[in-house]
Amino acid sequence: MRASRAIALLLLLQGRRAMTAAELAAELEVSERTVQRDVAALAEAGVPVYAERGRGGGYRLVDGYQTRLTGLARAEAEVLHLAGLPGPLREMGLAGRALAARLKVAAVLGDAPAAATRRFHLDAPAWFRRPETPPLLGEVSRAVWEDRVLRARYAARGGTREHRLEPHGLVLKAGRWYVAARSPSGRFGSYRVDRFESAKADEERFLRDPEFDLAAYWDAASEEFARSMHREHALVRLSPFAAEHLTTILDPAAASATLATATPPDAEGWITATIPVESWEIAYFMILRLGPEAEALAPPELRTRLATATRQAAALYDHPR
Repeated sequence: MRASRAIALLLLLQGRRAMTAAELAAELEVSERTVQRDVAALAEAGVPVYAERGRGGGYRLVDGYQTRLTGLARAEAEVLHLAGLPGPLREMGLAGRALAARLKVAAVLGDAPAAATRRFHLDAPAWFRRPETPPLLGEVSRAVWEDRVLRARYAARGGTREHRLEPHGLVLKAGRWYVAARSPSGRFGSYRVDRFESAKADEERFLRDPEFDLAAYWDAASEEFARSMHREHALVRLSPFAAEHLTTILDPAAASATLATATPPDAEGWITATIPVESWEIAYFMILRLGPEAEALAPPELRTRLATATRQAAALYDHPR
């Protein structure tokens, strides 16, 4: 039995408690017969693994058995998934844990981690924006990782308020940090870390919501935020080129909403659709970017402003320089 496969099999059983031979075979990409031989070899080596027969049966480890094959401390293992994010790890104050985890992995894998680093690098911030680390990110991060209540002063549009938050996760979006936290009312909200005027990880700990899924929460919150920002709607005609490249001027959710309202293409392939926008000022600049590939139909004020702008632009090119 290959040692790497034995370790993988053991860790699968430790993580999932019970798996059938078919499930193990699919995970390890071997035959069920090979799984049966490997389990027998583990048992002979002293690993307390046994088979349960009947419906719902499978291979199990004796309750309470834990292997320390990895040698990783819990804190090191938690940050290992973020090892490809050296900048954010440093900003969260987790660089030390990540280094310890990488050294332990490197001791086992030899040159493999270095080879991966040579082939992959994540540059999270958006173009043309200098990333700035919020001064309180380290304290907010500590509250997230240690499940501590966060006492904070937060500056929002309605003014600065005191908050007691139960931070469940951090999100880095285009170079900007957000924390997803539960308020005393039990509702979750998103808070920009750079808007905290003060933040302190309290000695009080909280119980995490076991049903909370950070990725799913962020997707839903992002869509809701985009919808709340789109207070106006502009009626436009779009050429095939404009319809295909809508995501260059709209976020994906708004582009999808626009195309969902589209009429069938006319003889020239143009469609008529409704674009959700934050304001008429933003609509003006968005449609202007599409040039001759878009025509604003309503409201009349927007159409008039765009007509004036295009006439002025045409006048600039009427004679050679």
